[in-house]
Amino acid sequence: MKSVITTVVTAADAAGRFPSSSDLESVQGSIQRAGARLEAAEKLAANIDNVAKEGYDACIKKYSYLNDAGQANSTDTFKSKCQRDIAHYLRLINYCLVVGGTGPLDEWGIAGQREVYRALNLPTAPYVAALKFIRDRGCAPRDMSAQALLEYNALVDYVINSLS
Repeated sequence: MKSVITTVVTAADAAGRFPSSSDLESVQGSIQRAGARLEAAEKLAANIDNVAKEGYDACIKKYSYLNDAGQANSTDTFKSKCQRDIAHYLRLINYCLVVGGTGPLDEWGIAGQREVYRALNLPTAPYVAALKFIRDRGCAPRDMSAQALLEYNALVDYVINSLS
């Protein structure tokens, strides 16, 4: 799984060198932000189902036509799968907060997602709407500290950009 540390070490090793001072500064910055990331991961883990439900509700409110017969959210099974997918992205964001890199999202959430959504004829705009709602709903200090929210929002934006 990729983290800042594994990425730096792998790149230096591939180049046949020791990590440079800029490599080490990158690792140091990641370590300095670790407390904020872990705070965000803890808060997200404690509320992941509620956050996913709120995001799901917001996307269905915006794209209510998805509930029409034959659409992507027309059955109870489809509805539960949509909410499950949102929770899956949040779980991967949680993993990324813990490891300090985008590896879990890159490996388990983003690789191949467009092809899967195209093959299943699923629109990505509702997922983007759900994630934007989730990102914009976060509030410091109500939900977490400003730095923790910054770390969290950066990863939510990463997913949004991959879906856009």
